[in-house]
Amino acid sequence: MSKPVFLLFCLLPPLFLSCGEVKKEITTKDVFPVIELIAPAGDSIATTTLLAFSKTHDLPAGSVYRWKNHAVIYTMSNQTELPEETVKTAFPGADVKLYETPFYHFNRRLCKDATGAGECENILLTASLVADTVLQNEYLNYHKIQFKEWPEVSAGFCNADFRHLLVYRNQRQLMLIISIPKGKTLDELNPRTTENNPRMDDWNKLMTKYQEGIPGTAPGETWVFLKPIN
Repeated sequence: MSKPVFLLFCLLPPLFLSCGEVKKEITTKDVFPVIELIAPAGDSIATTTLLAFSKTHDLPAGSVYRWKNHAVIYTMSNQTELPEETVKTAFPGADVKLYETPFYHFNRRLCKDATGAGECENILLTASLVADTVLQNEYLNYHKIQFKEWPEVSAGFCNADFRHLLVYRNQRQLMLIISIPKGKTLDELNPRTTENNPRMDDWNKLMTKYQEGIPGTAPGETWVFLKPIN
């Protein structure tokens, strides 16, 4: 039996956090890096080891996520420091990737109703860009111009009461974080993004051109959910 090993970490907000006052501008203090560890296929994740590591480094309860041979730690605590080298040293058998800053960040400063107080629940997903650099650059450019030329997209996020939506990239792999009000579900809120909003449907259809599943996904599967563990 292969030795249990951590497979993926993401340093971002805890499972539930205070949304607080929505700021007019985004600064580097508003976002946190993502650290991904990937073990060889077939290695298992020990839940007890994940939780023990989280406890040792004083990470918030409920901040550990997992998908197959991937695991995630997600925290937005200014008191929490977990350098990449610390993780590399602790898990020498894992491949480590750093997602330092998001290339896309929606928050409610873009909404008519910019309120964002109260606790949030964070949804974590991952996918991959297709192996074509021209298409990759197109994808990134669409996100650069989205707020200006595709305002219906952020309007859909506002309508769904999303608090934050961040997308990170390391090489081809993408990390997506969606913050929603505590007590709500993505299944409940996500349909609101397309209500009376056909251009949001156009955007979603367009994005399928650029995305595919990471290794281990089923045929036709693209975004996969990283589920919290306790």
